Amino acid sequence: MNVNGAKKTKRYDPVRALVIEALLLIEEGEATDRAVVKVLTDRKLKPLDKRFLLQLVNGTTKMRRRLDHEIKFYLARPSMKLPPRLRNILRLGFFQLHYTDRIPEAAAVSESVNLALHMADRARANLVNAVLRTAIREPEKIVFVNKQEDPVKHLGDFYSFPDFFVQYAISEFGIDRTEKMLAAFNSPPHVTYRVNFLKTKPDEVANLLQKNEIEFSYGKYLPEFIHINESGLPLKNELIDTGKVFVQDESAGLPVRILNPRPGMNMVDLTTAPGGKATYAAIRMRNKGRVTAVDKSQLRLQLVQENAQRLGIKIISPVVCDMLLFEGGMFDRVLLDPPCTGWGTAGKNSDLRWSKTKEDIVNLSKIQTTMIQHAGKLVKPGGILVYSTCTILRAENDQIVEEFLLKNPQFEIDAAIDYFDDDLVSSRGFVKTYPLVGDMDGAFCVRMKKKLH
Repeated sequence: MNVNGAKKTKRYDPVRALVIEALLLIEEGEATDRAVVKVLTDRKLKPLDKRFLLQLVNGTTKMRRRLDHEIKFYLARPSMKLPPRLRNILRLGFFQLHYTDRIPEAAAVSESVNLALHMADRARANLVNAVLRTAIREPEKIVFVNKQEDPVKHLGDFYSFPDFFVQYAISEFGIDRTEKMLAAFNSPPHVTYRVNFLKTKPDEVANLLQKNEIEFSYGKYLPEFIHINESGLPLKNELIDTGKVFVQDESAGLPVRILNPRPGMNMVDLTTAPGGKATYAAIRMRNKGRVTAVDKSQLRLQLVQENAQRLGIKIISPVVCDMLLFEGGMFDRVLLDPPCTGWGTAGKNSDLRWSKTKEDIVNLSKIQTTMIQHAGKLVKPGGILVYSTCTILRAENDQIVEEFLLKNPQFEIDAAIDYFDDDLVSSRGFVKTYPLVGDMDGAFCVRMKKKLH
């Protein structure tokens, strides 16, 4: 007891405590970004603390399967079921030990013990202490199944991915390429800036980055995209807030490039929000013509309008409507980017690997089939339809397009080879990206032309 009669408790780190609360929400099915917003409600964190929280939440969530695999080698009974809070304290402890380079081992242990004391009791704190200290002393205890004997389990445990995705990737790419891709998904994600030609030029942005000693590289396929080689959003006030750049992965710009909207054209983006592709199209049209932006969420369309205003775009016309009910006439250019599983963004969306299931692929492919069918009805003869996703699964990409072409012989693939090198374009004319190529997310797009007769 202290002089005031209060019980003396061990101090704990409030930021790490918030991380545990976020991890619990994510494990219950909350999306990572929403979980973070919830735990930060009514709490003001310094920018540095918030970055630290995001690093720990995203990293621990991403590596969940690997962490659980490692932890079990240090439990008295490897199969013992741990209470959720204790399980996540151990996951966070192991993540700090094995996947961060700036947190000393002693700090990772002591902070985890303090969390257990605060959130559980002395007995569980002792367990956390014993497990983490043994992990430091005896790292050789962790073993993985032989890759040749069981490649799915080996790669799933080692790189922290669900079996069904690893199985699919091996069948599509082979073991070696799958391993490289999974490793790329686990590398720290970096941001990409798309330069807004209405306000500045790529070289002007590059000069500003150089002046501030921020490392970057130009996009491999779209030079107005600039990859930033450090975390966070550098020069946010000077570049993002002024509308000189827009945060967008280079892979998300490829569908707009093959759509090739020109000044004066009439185009529609059928699933617009948050507006990355619609604003890029408007900029390529030099603010001349019309971009109809369809989305069923008014709130999300307001975000599109705010983005357009900041970028100096005047030709976007928002329409609150379910795209399946939209009948706004015939268009020169139609862009459809339907809901998908997002498996090309598994490096950036940390909870995706645990929230998406095999059933989601089946359900979404049905929605995609319905959507592309309706999109086709809005294309003028001689016009262009581009279908794009941020997934790498054939069931949501190749198969949707091939089925559409069978049902709609008035459309034909207009191969993307006129726009990109053959390292991006398949023999069928599809554009496919993977995190192994050009520092991009995985994505798919195809350009289809509606015949004149």
